[in-house]
Amino acid sequence: MADIDIPAHLIDLESAARAEQQQGALTFAAADAVQAAYREHAAAAGVSRLELEMAVKQAMRHPENEPAA
Repeated sequence: MADIDIPAHLIDLESAARAEQQQGALTFAAADAVQAAYREHAAAAGVSRLELEMAVKQAMRHPENEPAA
């Protein structure tokens, strides 16, 4: 998973959706936007959508484990 390029906008989308979910206000549109972004980036990068999503969630929840850019 460490070799997957994770654009900042994916972390932002996932973080926003998670915040909505925790408030009990997650909309279908927000969830769909996140999944569409995962599918699009995974296809463009040639990686598994599931592995990409797992990497984004890992980076979002544990940013201290990410290498400095």
